[in-house]
Amino acid sequence: MNQEDVEKGMPRRHWLLAGVGMAAGLAGALLAWQKFQSQGVMDGAVQNFWLQEFEKPEGGTLSFQSMRGKPLLVNFWATWCPPCIEELPLIDAFYAANQSKSLQVVGLAVDQPSMVRRFLGQKPLRFPVGLAGFTGTALGQSLGNAQSVLPYSVLFAANGMLLKQKAGKLEQSDLDDWLKSVS
Repeated sequence: MNQEDVEKGMPRRHWLLAGVGMAAGLAGALLAWQKFQSQGVMDGAVQNFWLQEFEKPEGGTLSFQSMRGKPLLVNFWATWCPPCIEELPLIDAFYAANQSKSLQVVGLAVDQPSMVRRFLGQKPLRFPVGLAGFTGTALGQSLGNAQSVLPYSVLFAANGMLLKQKAGKLEQSDLDDWLKSVS
């Protein structure tokens, strides 16, 4: 093969390598997108959700049965999860701004009770928190969080049906959209 043949073959190799690279990039993006999409909700999971009760950090019991009849945002979080901690002030402000609109917000801490109590002692939240521990992981999975990603949030309509799910940190735009869907 002479120099001219080598030079003619170079563009083909570049195109081939570029095509392979693009295919690999698209495949990786598709896998990442699928991983962080909410999965299907398990049969009976929504009905089971409303039967759940959790201890509150300050004592007493948080019962979801008592919250039926109003829209409910549930946020699964943990003290060791940086995106969870970043979004809590946003959720707390959202709760304060919309509490009069009959919108309820609950945080389910998928964490050790002592860590949650310590955290809330330093950074109190206005909305109720339940100590969910490992039960919270299983509950989140049943509600579509197949990868057990934290934070994970779900929105229930006033009729108790699951309306929205999001794996990952909530943004103000998410909360605004969710509020429109229950108004």
